[in-house]
Amino acid sequence: MSFIALIIKNLVRQRIRTGLTVLGISIGITTVVALGVVTHSFKQSAGEIISLGGADFMVAQEGTADFTFSIVPEEDVATLADEPGVGRAEGVLFHLGRVGSNPFFFLMGRTAEVLATAPPPLVDGGILTPGAGDEVMLGKRASDDLNAHVGDTVTIEDRAFKVVGIYQTGNLMEDGGAYAPLPIVQEIAAKPAVVTAVFITLAAGANQAELANRIENDYPNLVTISDVDEYGKVDQGIEFLDAANLAISVLAVGIGAIGVMNTMVMSVLERTREIGILRAVGWSGRRILRMIIGESLLLCLVAAGVGAGLGVLATRAILLIDTVRTLLEPQYTLDIFIRGLVVAVGVALLGALYPALRAVRLTPMEALRYE
Repeated sequence: MSFIALIIKNLVRQRIRTGLTVLGISIGITTVVALGVVTHSFKQSAGEIISLGGADFMVAQEGTADFTFSIVPEEDVATLADEPGVGRAEGVLFHLGRVGSNPFFFLMGRTAEVLATAPPPLVDGGILTPGAGDEVMLGKRASDDLNAHVGDTVTIEDRAFKVVGIYQTGNLMEDGGAYAPLPIVQEIAAKPAVVTAVFITLAAGANQAELANRIENDYPNLVTISDVDEYGKVDQGIEFLDAANLAISVLAVGIGAIGVMNTMVMSVLERTREIGILRAVGWSGRRILRMIIGESLLLCLVAAGVGAGLGVLATRAILLIDTVRTLLEPQYTLDIFIRGLVVAVGVALLGALYPALRAVRLTPMEALRYE
């Protein structure tokens, strides 16, 4: 019998115990994978907002707990537009409003004049008319979800809007929401004369890093966001998700290791005489060690595969919730599954450490006399 076949045979002796151990570890891996996918996908969606309207970076209020809480006075928008190196500065107000049963509809207040200088890719219709107050442009996903077309009327926060255009940017949050005139969104959100963020497009030849540093120095209450790694400056939720992801990974390793250790200790105890025979016929302690660790690794690798599959199913299942589907599109990257595999290997090594050392320390005489 080959060494690998022996390891497999040892694991299937106690099918129920092995199966329950795999199930317990796989639940931990499922959590690690699912939370990793959600965190990465949410950061990806949030990061796409930075380039709204073709902007190079955005400016928002420093230290807010959530990006939508950011408040930038409109006079700062005009001042930023006059900064050397700024080609265009657009103030946008973001508001999560209710549309039908969806309480998290992404409504963006934009000025028709600025929108005309950098219109989004249109699928149908046109852009907002300057001075109009009852017009709205729907993202393609929002249009499909609401079954609304150009010329139809949609109700947002109990206010009727005529759909004048449908756009598709490829940005999940934008395409799942709508553009409306900035003054109207300020009225709906009860935030007069302010915007959530200012989107900066560089002038020809301008240096982005120098401009961003100058803005932060000249405006102490504002910060610049160039990529998703800087998003924590204006949204503590991103940092919380990262911390929760790390904490759950550590818990999964600890709890899984205890489960594996329990299984492997019982396995070693039940096979004490067998281990003694193997030592008596010439097996070295190193080979016994390899067998125990091999069993633990195989157990956890199977659990990693099951957990990864369940994690994918879990993230697809949450898309059945309408409010989640408008804010999240799962992104399955290799590093997320590598993290799950690393957790599984960590569980295997920690869980097998004590049982393996106990098996190695048994002398053939002690093992053969064991009852």
